[in-house]
Amino acid sequence: MGRNGKMEDATIHSEHLKEEIQIKWYLPEGFTAFKDYQLCIMNDGDDYFRMGRVATLSDQLHEDIEIEATIFVGVHYQDKNDRWEKYHPSGQQQDAYIAFLVKEAIPYVENHLHITPVKRILIGDSLAGTLAFMIATQFPHTFDTVIMQSPYVDQDVLKRASKATEFSHIEVFHSIGKEETEVHMTNGETADFLTPNRTFNQTLTGKLQVYHYDEFNGNHTWKYWQQDLKEILIKMLG
Repeated sequence: MGRNGKMEDATIHSEHLKEEIQIKWYLPEGFTAFKDYQLCIMNDGDDYFRMGRVATLSDQLHEDIEIEATIFVGVHYQDKNDRWEKYHPSGQQQDAYIAFLVKEAIPYVENHLHITPVKRILIGDSLAGTLAFMIATQFPHTFDTVIMQSPYVDQDVLKRASKATEFSHIEVFHSIGKEETEVHMTNGETADFLTPNRTFNQTLTGKLQVYHYDEFNGNHTWKYWQQDLKEILIKMLG
């Protein structure tokens, strides 16, 4: 099947990370510069395009007018260790990566496409979901929406969540699987994701203007993240 939209990419040199990073974006059919678009930024970008099937969903949802016009931007990692260092709240490259994303990657795409987004959305699964939350809440005037699927939650995340009154206007979607009690992590350890996510949920409840929380029947895999993605995008980008 042919695509309605168009995939483009660029490699940019990051001053903050001192490395070359490829970014990809998927334009909806009939894309025109200077028009109103939402920008949905996905860390774990290749996973969202491949396993999340975001390009297919984009075609479908735009055609059925179920989401506002949206450009999906994907940024990926080199390997699991690189991902940990960049995405984890205590990763060595966390600050540099956030600076890269906010000050280099996003402005590059917006300038290149000649758009000023009506909304900026950050989406991520697992550690990338944690990252989405940590970035948006650090830059609450830059981002409007956070979608986190099965985020990793530790004390840093809960501490940030406790300050929710400072970013109460950010719209948040948060999901966790009921079977996520023994998740195998990058460092070889196994962790219970469900319990800290429930604490995270309790911390955020009642403090945000828009907050959707969902516990799905499933575990910490793309099988479940993918099957929920369509409804999540309609809910948050519609």
